[in-house]
Amino acid sequence: MKRFPYLVIAALIAIFALSFSTTLAQTTLISIVATTGMIGDVAQNIGGDLVTVTTLMGPGVDPHLYRATESDVEAFLNSNIIFYNGLHLEARMVEILEQINAVPVGDALPDDMVRKSLNYDAPDPHIWMDAHRWRYVAQRIRDTYVAYDSANADTYIANADAYLTQLDELNDYAHQQINRIPAEQRVLVTAHDAFFYFGEAYGMDVFAPQGISTESEAGVEDIRRTIDILVERQIPAIFVESSVPPDIVEAIVAGAEDQGHEIAIGGSLFSDAMGEPGTEGGTYIGMIKHNVDTIVTALTGEAAPEVTPEALS
Repeated sequence: MKRFPYLVIAALIAIFALSFSTTLAQTTLISIVATTGMIGDVAQNIGGDLVTVTTLMGPGVDPHLYRATESDVEAFLNSNIIFYNGLHLEARMVEILEQINAVPVGDALPDDMVRKSLNYDAPDPHIWMDAHRWRYVAQRIRDTYVAYDSANADTYIANADAYLTQLDELNDYAHQQINRIPAEQRVLVTAHDAFFYFGEAYGMDVFAPQGISTESEAGVEDIRRTIDILVERQIPAIFVESSVPPDIVEAIVAGAEDQGHEIAIGGSLFSDAMGEPGTEGGTYIGMIKHNVDTIVTALTGEAAPEVTPEALS
């Protein structure tokens, strides 16, 4: 896709700012733009039939490296509300998003719930990895809708209440399943550091040779240290990510084999992007459940018990 020069983007931002307050009168549905699929899914669930949601970054797209395109700017201009993660996730779009007064949903979290990375000069943005933290995002989206369209406040509040209940059920499910893994093997190793919140929430040690942003690079020492952990604790599996090339994981597997420890690639986890629409991973709840089930199966050798779709939808 063609990328807009910055000056053109700046000019369009000015037009957007002038027309933002009058757009609602020109459309029946409230037009929403979300940067990531995770945010877009929540926005659709809470907005229901009153909104139409456009998501900029689809399956397999790395938000750390994503740049705004011509079609993105057009979507901004035609929208009523823009939601983005913030916390430096959309690192190459921050200036644009701040200038058009987009809503940073990550700012809804209390400061003490946001991890400050010691190795990267930014907060950890991967807040969706913890279903409890994600409740704050749902509440921010609900409150934004209510403030923008108070006539339909009851609908947004009811939709949000139903969705928050689903997040609580998902959170309980994740705890129950991760607890099936023997304590000494609750170790999650992936390519980049996207799962800290997951590990903190559900009681797993998390290791990744690459930092919280895929803009950083994994050094030889980082890879070697990760291999040593896997060998020392006899961890049976490591995981690739749907939006990150598998090179680092493959190097770790080969390095462990050189030390006489065979490691399986336990499956692909959704990290910075959801799956294809219509699949299990194509919703926020589905992507987290997929990750939990994949991790538990690989580290225990036992498949997760069947759960009816109604239980998590």
